[in-house]
Amino acid sequence: MVNFRMAQDQTRRNFLRTVPLAAAVSLPLAEQFLFASGTTSGGAQAATPEPFQLFTSGKLAEAVKTLQAKPGNDNLYAAKMPPTTIVLTVEEKKSGKEFEYHEGRDHIFQILEGSTIYEVGGTPKDARNTKPGEWLAPTSEGATTLTLHKGDMLVIPRGTPHRRNTEASVTLILISTEGSAKG
Repeated sequence: MVNFRMAQDQTRRNFLRTVPLAAAVSLPLAEQFLFASGTTSGGAQAATPEPFQLFTSGKLAEAVKTLQAKPGNDNLYAAKMPPTTIVLTVEEKKSGKEFEYHEGRDHIFQILEGSTIYEVGGTPKDARNTKPGEWLAPTSEGATTLTLHKGDMLVIPRGTPHRRNTEASVTLILISTEGSAKG
């Protein structure tokens, strides 16, 4: 007989792992559908939507296994309209030396395994522009320190200073969206 609680926990775990991916993939496709259906503002010519992509649990597990053998990044998805990327990352004992922040990019982090520490927010001190819309600062006065664990999700809006410190190991998915903030 299957333990109902175990089945319920497994279903919840699968849901928590797939929701961020589904949301990230669905939003660009939904917006592209609006373009294709002629509901764009300004009467612009409708764009052809990019094909959908399915990330099965098996495919994600294999990608994680590969990265655990050799930590780094695997760009799972990239869309041009609106610019969106999904990156699977495994890192061990890595610390951000400086805070970073972006004028035109939002981040969503989902922790799949392990834990990591984020310092988020505050007021950057002695910031320097590294390329258009990208900034680094050695400190951010008043930043909040958060420890993220398996299952946690963190949304970092554009313009928010942040840096990550992984003392042991973490596996995470980063969903990054770009574009101008139009009202």
